[in-house]
Amino acid sequence: MKLKGIGLFALGTLFGLEGIKLLSSKDAKKVYAHCTAGVLRMKDSVVTQATTLQENCSDIYEEAKAINEERAKKAKDAEVSCDKAEDAGE
Repeated sequence: MKLKGIGLFALGTLFGLEGIKLLSSKDAKKVYAHCTAGVLRMKDSVVTQATTLQENCSDIYEEAKAINEERAKKAKDAEVSCDKAEDAGE
């Protein structure tokens, strides 16, 4: 049982060392560089889309404020005209 544990440890260490060599090779570094370049391109795309979305939301917000101001003005005008009608009716 003890021998099996020692063997597994030695095998794990061997695979670990070979894995480190493999991960630090020139080919692996090329793969890392290409993956990083892809991530940077994706980041630029996401930032562009987020900026567009933010601009559209600002436009919608401003339009909604204008609609509410217009409604408030119409409601106030209707209230004033009702008050004038009541005053004229007395």
